[in-house]
Amino acid sequence: MIDEERLILEFKTLLSIDNPSGKEAKLAYYLSDLFSALGYRCVFDRSAEHTGSDVGNLIVYIPGTIPAKPIFFCAHLDSVPPCEGVSYVEEDGIIRSAGKTVLTADDKAGIAVLVELGKVLAENKFPHPPIELIFTTSEEVGLLGAKFLDYNLMSADEGFVLDSEKPEEVINQAPSSYQYHLEVRGKSAHAGIEPEKGINAIRILAFVLSSLPTGRIDEETTANIGKLQGGTAVNIVPEFAEAMGEFRSHSEEKIERLKKEIESKVKEIFEGLPKTEEGLPSYKLKFDKVFQGFYIPEDDPLCQLVRKAGERIGLSIALKKKEGGSDANIFNANGKRCLILGVGMQKVHTKEEFIRKKDLINSARLVLEIVKLKGELSV
Repeated sequence: MIDEERLILEFKTLLSIDNPSGKEAKLAYYLSDLFSALGYRCVFDRSAEHTGSDVGNLIVYIPGTIPAKPIFFCAHLDSVPPCEGVSYVEEDGIIRSAGKTVLTADDKAGIAVLVELGKVLAENKFPHPPIELIFTTSEEVGLLGAKFLDYNLMSADEGFVLDSEKPEEVINQAPSSYQYHLEVRGKSAHAGIEPEKGINAIRILAFVLSSLPTGRIDEETTANIGKLQGGTAVNIVPEFAEAMGEFRSHSEEKIERLKKEIESKVKEIFEGLPKTEEGLPSYKLKFDKVFQGFYIPEDDPLCQLVRKAGERIGLSIALKKKEGGSDANIFNANGKRCLILGVGMQKVHTKEEFIRKKDLINSARLVLEIVKLKGELSV
């Protein structure tokens, strides 16, 4: 039922539509017009009021042919920069970036698969449940579309997020992630005339950071310090410095342990420093939860469903854990149980990004088979 040539052509068409984070409207309205022409109801939520995007999340409703619980599929609308004016090279069954931008297969490959699914369901009649297609904004800048999605517009409680690499690898586990922001306040002074009157915030911050955990902590936990800044001029003792870091783990216990370790280490260091009458140096430490981890057991019906669908089209499905975050983290945290499906994109977030046509086709075949199998099991 999958029209392979049509799928590839749709993917190429999508590559011509610019879609940086926050400016997804052109792509979203293109999809809305397309799905409306197929006879499906399309709704935009009001998430743009919170995400800063020029459009809300798009929800497309495909009626079922049998009375059954609905399922959802999700793909995100935005791509990382540089993603405007994409040109590509096609050879040996591969579509790759021409080298000046990313290809934007992340996540236009997922979008192309869902467009083809919508067309197949409009052309063919077979048992399938109601389907909700969710197209989120601003995924690449903090999963914002999913975080501010109006979940009242969804009836489906389980589904699939199309946002990974190999179609034969399905993600059933992803970590929780925290970010922290550490600010250090010192005292400024002329570095050449009276440096002894200053308190160097950068030096203190550097000492603190050297004591914090970084890198791979264990097989399921990592930590990183990724950003720091401070000072105003080389001849002024800096009175302010700040750093941002993150840590993630598949274990909530280890997440809490790392958080407490960072808090106690920073407190210990500052308690050991001499203070001025003004209480300097001082610090502020803030933690923010970026996303909640999830785990869908291998014997769960959702995992069994995708494995069975894979078998029926000749794909041997392997369940994997992922170290990054995606919309699936947010959906699962909101009670919408889901797995992550691969769509064939490779070397994402680089100018060497590419996709094999056969992988994109297999992804579409797997999604369609999931829908067909779900329908058969519901009859």
